[in-house]
Amino acid sequence: MTGLRRVGFDMVLFVTAAVLAVAGILMVFSSSGYVAGDRFGQTYHYMAQQVAGAVVGLLIIVFLARVQRTFFLEPAFVYGLLGLSVFLLVLCLFMPSVANTNRWVMFFGVRFQPSELAKISLVLFLAAYCDRKKDRLNEWKTLLVPAAATGVPVLLVLMEPDFGTAMLLFWLAAAVLFMGGLRFRYIAAVVALFCAVFAFSLFRADYRVERVQGFLAAEKDVLGSYYQVNQSKLAVGAGGLLGVGFGQSIQKLYFLPFAHTDFIFAIIGEEMGLLGAGLTLAAFLVVLWRGLRISFSAPDPASRMAGAGLTFGIVFQALLNITIVLGLGPAKGIPLPLISYGRSSLVCTLAAVGLLLHISQKKWAGVKR
Repeated sequence: MTGLRRVGFDMVLFVTAAVLAVAGILMVFSSSGYVAGDRFGQTYHYMAQQVAGAVVGLLIIVFLARVQRTFFLEPAFVYGLLGLSVFLLVLCLFMPSVANTNRWVMFFGVRFQPSELAKISLVLFLAAYCDRKKDRLNEWKTLLVPAAATGVPVLLVLMEPDFGTAMLLFWLAAAVLFMGGLRFRYIAAVVALFCAVFAFSLFRADYRVERVQGFLAAEKDVLGSYYQVNQSKLAVGAGGLLGVGFGQSIQKLYFLPFAHTDFIFAIIGEEMGLLGAGLTLAAFLVVLWRGLRISFSAPDPASRMAGAGLTFGIVFQALLNITIVLGLGPAKGIPLPLISYGRSSLVCTLAAVGLLLHISQKKWAGVKR
């Protein structure tokens, strides 16, 4: 523990996140090299983008680890960040569609996905709000603000459409509100309301219904809506114990769509085998352990709620992605944090890690070094 105190922040979390990010860069190159060479004439195209995202995320971590004041839980910041997230989510709806979705905004030729920022801003806002209103949190007037702060981003993400991220945002909000002291009956009422909203959104989109039907009757729809998940399971099964070797995947050769994004865990299973897939899962469990440890040791309630919410956001998304890849749930378009290709996801996930590292420093504030 002396080493950790000397460094100041949770070194185990930092090293685990760094290892996952580096592994992600390597796996993005392996899973996308063939496609990138075919589309752009440069096998390093996606890898270079991922490295750029990792550099930006590392700079954010350095900043958050060095700054002394926990500014990100102050009212002006949390309201401003949430407002910026909502504004960007609205702006998405007016941007040119990409693959029949409006999930990105464009700035000087660079695409950014605001829903990734919304995960952080919503957790920070609710943590700070619950701390300030803890004595009146269960009053209806007090609940209107967090209800609106949750409902607006969730509905905007559903309109993109991005069903999986909308669900993740809602459950993160429910977790933070529960930790903040919201009574269970209120949470149950809100869950019932949003389940009705999600059900309506699900059944009004034919492709979502087809995904659910394909999942429930997988053996009857191997070449239809279940094709992607079926190819993913074939990739994982082909890896065996030790895998076919780095760069030797067959499924990434256009057999498995989105091999370098949502289904990169399948390529890990194919190339690195059960061992590589198991180590990846173990790394996310380490993130869960260290993140909750940081949360429980935080010096104030707002930091505890923020730490737990940020940790759940990373780990729950990872587990959701892995269950989809293994065919344990219908496809939802959820990336694997720190590993899947995507600069927005990588930068925002590393920013969340940076916030956790900042909170971890506070528990040593009174320790003589």
